[in-house]
Amino acid sequence: MTLFDRCIAVILRSEGGYQCDPDDIGNWTRDGQLKGTNYGIAARYFPDIDIKNLTVDEAKDIYYKSFWKPMNLEGIRDELLVLHVFDHGVNAGKRTSIRMLQRILDVKADGICGPRTTTVANTLVLRHKVINGYGLLKTLCDYFIYERKRYYADLTMRRPVTKKYLKGWYNRVDRCKLD
Repeated sequence: MTLFDRCIAVILRSEGGYQCDPDDIGNWTRDGQLKGTNYGIAARYFPDIDIKNLTVDEAKDIYYKSFWKPMNLEGIRDELLVLHVFDHGVNAGKRTSIRMLQRILDVKADGICGPRTTTVANTLVLRHKVINGYGLLKTLCDYFIYERKRYYADLTMRRPVTKKYLKGWYNRVDRCKLD
């Protein structure tokens, strides 16, 4: 089983099936049609797809071609970190996720996971960092997880209508583990 197969299994468990919540901007096409999301594939970004009738295999193909390949994470050795960056890319945007990683790594935050990002991710020795109220961050992945949760908290402050999703987003991060 490839790393993509292992990661996509986790993501599909988090994303679930069809939903059509009008408060979720991903459910709306850019021209104002409420079409929903299925297996995490959102009408906003894939307006020409029949979201409601999307199959799991079609969703996996979209994830591979539109997320996995463009994110270029396979050179990163920490598989749990790869899962979190990929999962966050699916949930918050590919470039958003990679920029978050790049800011942690203190490399140019251009949203493209190239050789510099991969090299630093594979060689960084993270000094233990205590963050008030969160505890000790021992690994790069711990730091990324912390930043993911902070991202969601900040999002709910900017868009209060999303507050109803915060607990689910936190649970998603906590359940993001490879089998």
